[in-house]
Amino acid sequence: MNNIAVIPARGGSKRIPLKNIKDFNGAPLISYSIKAALDSGVFSKVIVSSDDKKIIEVATQYGACAPFVRDKSLADDFTGTYDVVVDAYKRLKQSGENIDNVCCIYATAPLLNGFHLKRAYQKFIEEKADTLTSICEFPFPIQRAFIEDPNGNIVYREPQFAMTRSQDLQPCYQDCGQFYFYTAQNLEGKVANLKRIGYAMPRYRVIDIDTLDDFVYAQAISKALEELNLE
Repeated sequence: MNNIAVIPARGGSKRIPLKNIKDFNGAPLISYSIKAALDSGVFSKVIVSSDDKKIIEVATQYGACAPFVRDKSLADDFTGTYDVVVDAYKRLKQSGENIDNVCCIYATAPLLNGFHLKRAYQKFIEEKADTLTSICEFPFPIQRAFIEDPNGNIVYREPQFAMTRSQDLQPCYQDCGQFYFYTAQNLEGKVANLKRIGYAMPRYRVIDIDTLDDFVYAQAISKALEELNLE
């Protein structure tokens, strides 16, 4: 199969300027996502989709390809990742690529590794899914979450579970914002009833880097994982 990895990496980060190529424990942040994709052995190409020439230059130094520069209309604060992936897929297809599956990998996923990408792909293929989302379990049962009532008092959001043991509640998952697999048919809008599955990542490999605090925290976790040699 011809599988392509697409790493969206626009240059307009506001809270952390040029976040995608900011030094992260000695290497640009985006280089970790590129390495994970290459190490997985799943992809024939790792494509970076960016509107920024500096990001493209850095990404190609670490093994990614940049066959096009993303249009500025797809690099604002409102364009969704899916639209960027579809754009990349269509560009590659127009250039003659015969693509089976595409994986969107975020440039801000330095804790991701090739081991989990490969396992996720195997699950995606074995279950004949149309899309697979990287997920992780909430650290505490959301069925026992509190909300504030109109008077400012905290009450259980789902009071029927107030006395239920946490181990007896169904696990709930969140999108961990690392990677998404799609079939080509899905990206072309040719699938009527999507089969959407998840791949559960270990929580220690999940962090959302939005602020400088997140960035520093992620660096510490990355160093610890390297020392512990955890999958």
